[in-house]
Amino acid sequence: MEFKTLEITHKTNYAIVQMNRGKVNAINHEMVMELRAVFKALGEHEQVYGVVLTGQPHYFSAGLDLIELYQYDKDQITDFFGAFGALYLEMVQFKKPLISAITGHSPAGGCVLAVTCDNRYMAEGDKYVIGLNEVAVNIQISQNLTEIYAFWMGDGRASRYILEGKLLSGQEALEAGLVDELLPLANVLQRAEKQMQLYMKADQEILRNTKAKLREHLWNKLDLNAENSLKEASELWWKPEIRAKMKMYVESFSSKKK
Repeated sequence: MEFKTLEITHKTNYAIVQMNRGKVNAINHEMVMELRAVFKALGEHEQVYGVVLTGQPHYFSAGLDLIELYQYDKDQITDFFGAFGALYLEMVQFKKPLISAITGHSPAGGCVLAVTCDNRYMAEGDKYVIGLNEVAVNIQISQNLTEIYAFWMGDGRASRYILEGKLLSGQEALEAGLVDELLPLANVLQRAEKQMQLYMKADQEILRNTKAKLREHLWNKLDLNAENSLKEASELWWKPEIRAKMKMYVESFSSKKK
């Protein structure tokens, strides 16, 4: 199976999925569909017992590719948000151990991918940030995302941070329980693999059963209809005031790239 936005490395009994879409790993429809395909394949692969998800140096993922998404028509944006919602649900319900090696910035959509994982190891350094800052960038957050943020950080803290659209430094994320450990960038993937190798020593049926028990109350809170979960986001995308702000952002970002 070949991918344009991902690189897959198979180890003895687990796989590493590296997002590889340009410098910042901005998420578009193609990347979402490839992530869905690879997690389905790895979930069904009998010799793959776990997955490590990682990014490029300095960027795990910068989030949604707003420049490309701004050009989508209504059908395309509806398809995108539906697919992204489905990816989130598939990852949060992934039965095998799933670890993220956060190699730098991980705002918004990048954070969405990271919080589905069982462990998160992040590159240290004040310049790297992580968080669900959808409110700050005028994208409607789904109920499903609020539930998983609270799962990791607690209801009160998650509520405040989501309303503020707060991006957390690595140290803030560590203190909040959003990441497990901070390490030098060069050691992040190695640390994630070390944890995965620890999981590989356990009886895999027991490990998967235990993961399911730990997440059962979270799953029970989720809207498992992906189309519904991000319906508001796709509808509000076309609100004139939001489109105007999005246009300013796209023009500003595009000019910086020239």
